[in-house]
Amino acid sequence: MKKIFALAFLISFALQAQKHEKACDIFYKVNDVLQKRHFKPKPVDDSLSVYVFETIMDELDENRSLFLQQEYDQLAIHKYKIDDYLLKKDCSFLNDFISAYQIALERNKTFVQEIAQEPQHYYTKDTIYYSKKTFPYHTDAQKIKKYLRKKITYDILEDIAKLSKNDKALKPYLESLGIISRNKILESYLCRINRQLNPPEGFDSGIYNRFFSTFCSYFDPHSTYFNYNEKASFVSSISTENYSLGLYVSQNEKEEIIVEELVPGGPAYETEKIDKGDQLIKLAANNLEYAVTCTSLEAITDIVNSDTYKEVFLTLRKKDGTVYSVNLIKKIMKADDNSVYSFVLGDNNPIGYIKIPSFYSAFDSTTKQGCADDLAKEVIKLKKDNITGLILDLQFNGGGSMDEVIRMAGMFINFGPIAIVTDQKMSYNVIKDYNRGMLYEGPMVVLVNGFSASASEFFAGVMQDYNRALIVGNTTLGKATMQTILPLEEDSPEDFVKVTIDKFYRVTGKSSQYIGIIPDVELPSFFNDLLPRESSMPTAIKNDSLNVNLTFTKLPDTKTKKAIALSKDRVSKNLDFLLISSVNDRINDIYNGPKAPLPIYFDTVFTDVHSMDDLWKNISDATEKEQQFKIRETTFAAEMQREDSYLKKANSYKMKAAKTDAYINEAINILRDVNSFKNN
Repeated sequence: MKKIFALAFLISFALQAQKHEKACDIFYKVNDVLQKRHFKPKPVDDSLSVYVFETIMDELDENRSLFLQQEYDQLAIHKYKIDDYLLKKDCSFLNDFISAYQIALERNKTFVQEIAQEPQHYYTKDTIYYSKKTFPYHTDAQKIKKYLRKKITYDILEDIAKLSKNDKALKPYLESLGIISRNKILESYLCRINRQLNPPEGFDSGIYNRFFSTFCSYFDPHSTYFNYNEKASFVSSISTENYSLGLYVSQNEKEEIIVEELVPGGPAYETEKIDKGDQLIKLAANNLEYAVTCTSLEAITDIVNSDTYKEVFLTLRKKDGTVYSVNLIKKIMKADDNSVYSFVLGDNNPIGYIKIPSFYSAFDSTTKQGCADDLAKEVIKLKKDNITGLILDLQFNGGGSMDEVIRMAGMFINFGPIAIVTDQKMSYNVIKDYNRGMLYEGPMVVLVNGFSASASEFFAGVMQDYNRALIVGNTTLGKATMQTILPLEEDSPEDFVKVTIDKFYRVTGKSSQYIGIIPDVELPSFFNDLLPRESSMPTAIKNDSLNVNLTFTKLPDTKTKKAIALSKDRVSKNLDFLLISSVNDRINDIYNGPKAPLPIYFDTVFTDVHSMDDLWKNISDATEKEQQFKIRETTFAAEMQREDSYLKKANSYKMKAAKTDAYINEAINILRDVNSFKNN
């Protein structure tokens, strides 16, 4: 028997050694790609070791409620040595992280199971403390259990408090409501821990992947490791067509995942079983089952949308409580929510409006068109409706294909340089538009916000430098780098690196990297000061400039300067924007100020949960308020929708979103001002 056990141990050890050897091989190849292709490669030294160690530890245990101080200390012996291990191709150190993480998770799982067997107290003397600084690690495992008990109690009381805004209606039923909430919270805790212990890619592989991605992010925030599934999901997110179940999901106020919309003709629609509002309980794909209560919305959306999961088994619940299951096979569908669309704003002297959700490309296709071609079609439709100005909306557009944005920028300038692209050797290439003439010559506004990034910033920078359009909104993200996805092995496409290979500069020689595009007209936006931007990312490439002297022709700015002055004056008096500024002041005070310790009993938790109700109501009212401009389909689109009820419904939703956007309203005012100067 001892011989059998010894053999089993040796086999297990050998398999572990093989896994580590493969992990080291991937590390070596990732580093090789980064050193050869990255725009600004960094040496593999102690700085990298410290960054990787601290980032991994924060990701594994952000709240200091998992590892003990002594476990951290044992892992900290690797803090300055990871670079040496990788250069020597010795990945045995990963054993320590895998073992420590697994032990800590199992311990917390045991604690939650023990807490589940203990009586629940709703009136305690416990207090939760808040701090912007990192809490120290616990030295006693029982203190972790005490923290978990406090956090579970708080989560239960919070769940109850969210049921009503009237505490007197809830307090008499605290015990009975507590039983329901407690079961839900404990199930969620255990499910989450089980998912961490048994991730789809395997426990060891999950740790490896964390290290691979963190290693890449040391070079810059946008370089990362992809396995095949992650790469497929990423490409799908920026493509205009992909495999789909034909449904969209969202999270409601109860944190339930519900069916937001069904796409007519899609797999979900054709079952004739699924309805809008049905709750998703669980789903299974690729021989793995996912409980929704402990699976992130991001992971669920990935399963619903990625071509990696071709067949998905869904279990849902109707509003009347009926539970049912369906088996769906994905099919290729057009991602309408990712495509360019347009409307006509106003009656007299109409303004054209084009929304560009992303700079998508028709990957691997010689027949389908990308973003630039789709935009050209919309401009042509709008010109037939005799528009007197054009709004291009790049709000929330995170970028995409640089080929598409280069083509698109050339459509709106006469000819000349568009940007400068530099590589690792700092040799630069001037990108030019050689086509004389413009697709549209009238006045333009480009809308941007803190989520507008990369290709969006590229386009906005060109329009601003040529004085071709007024940039309106908020300072953009600050990403002026370009990435490409490279396989680690050409003949085995399982592992990939998305690596930053180029940096682009504006025709003035300046760069928007790190600092973003600063709009000509700044408009208040909810939470703007708290948005993560490139400048908040520790490994972001810093801003610099090129000493160049490119020749290009700017349009006159006399009218636009007048329009900017009028807009700033108008915005300073606009009640909608004044409300946003006022709410932001309160939000910033709450976020930046200290938060008092919170005693864990129902009254204090209820007060804390509802302390920002009026604030959220202000935000909700402001974002749902309809603006005083008229909006309609282009003549061409109206004709198309006569025979297409789904298209009409989908466009109705998009029109409502545009109608409640105060930034579009101000863009209309700006273009009317520019046209009035022209007429005068």
